[in-house]
Amino acid sequence: MAHDALDGTTLDAGLADAGKGSSSAPQARRQGRSLPTLAARRARLASAEAQLTLMRSVPLAREFPDALKDAGLWPLKARELDILQLNVGRVCNQTCHHCHVDAGPDRRESMTRETMEACLRVLARTEACVDITGGAPELNPNFRWLVEQCRALGRHVMDRCNLTILDTPAHADLPEFFAEHAVEIVCSLPHYRATSTDKQRGEGVFEKSIRVLRRLNALGYGDGNSGLRLVLVANPAGAFLPPPQACMEAEWRRELLRREGVRFDALHTITNMPISRYLEWLERSGNLEGYMQRLVEAFNPAAVAGVMCRNTLSVGWDGALFDCDFNQMLELPIEGPVHVDGFDLETWRRRDIVVDRHCFGCTAGAGSSCGGATA
Repeated sequence: MAHDALDGTTLDAGLADAGKGSSSAPQARRQGRSLPTLAARRARLASAEAQLTLMRSVPLAREFPDALKDAGLWPLKARELDILQLNVGRVCNQTCHHCHVDAGPDRRESMTRETMEACLRVLARTEACVDITGGAPELNPNFRWLVEQCRALGRHVMDRCNLTILDTPAHADLPEFFAEHAVEIVCSLPHYRATSTDKQRGEGVFEKSIRVLRRLNALGYGDGNSGLRLVLVANPAGAFLPPPQACMEAEWRRELLRREGVRFDALHTITNMPISRYLEWLERSGNLEGYMQRLVEAFNPAAVAGVMCRNTLSVGWDGALFDCDFNQMLELPIEGPVHVDGFDLETWRRRDIVVDRHCFGCTAGAGSSCGGATA
């Protein structure tokens, strides 16, 4: 099986050249432009239906419901609603090849304030914390207002940040804003080495990320005493499962401090889902069948308890409701009311969680969720 490393690009200067042209990847990198997303290329796998069709075409030993039945875990049910995850848009300053959202500078989807207000009404009826994601969520024009409103309700707020957005002039003051509102920063950093990070996320991403991490450290993030929590997230750069999370965290803590003087509170490992641009890479590189089979073979019943669909409500940029962020991208709606305006907590608790083959990714090995390993 091939294990080619993923490669990615980033747009250095905001959104100025979003969506232009159809240059090859090497030429785009040399000229500092972003690669177009699947949607901008009108690629076959821009369609959620096409993604599901491709994923379901792979011969597998068993289906996900059968794996749950064999473990006595079918149907999959919710626990309590602990996290309200809001995908506030698909606009991003980066175009990473593993991105399951197909986010990028050429996307235009963005959650309106009206939809955010509906989300806040749901939040007020629960005890959930708030997980804000994207794209680069900071590019939503109402992002700061949303954070302020969530904090006014007394809720803990997490921002899923790609770090490089905080290195752009329009967002350079966000670290101080985050510190003022005690926002937990959950940020992507594929590796503590520049070469590995830049291969996955784009040339120059590592240098910018380290610069931002040092700024966050200077504000008290990651020191273990200030209450300002800094979490790193790593995805494998290839067709394999992440190493054990505890081992990775210890290694990264040592190496980032030694090499870059950077501190953080925790590291989460997340398995790449066979969705969107990562699915395209799997197919193109000849890794799809082998990767899917690997996920099935690594199914771990103990990992099911902590998967995000059991305690998280995922809200799309348009207010549509899903069991998880991955179902959102595959357009697999939740059972019951399908828009945030009609959300009912008791219906949510009683529903059967919608599953498909990609769910093997969250239950393989040590498990994978927005909070990292689950088992």
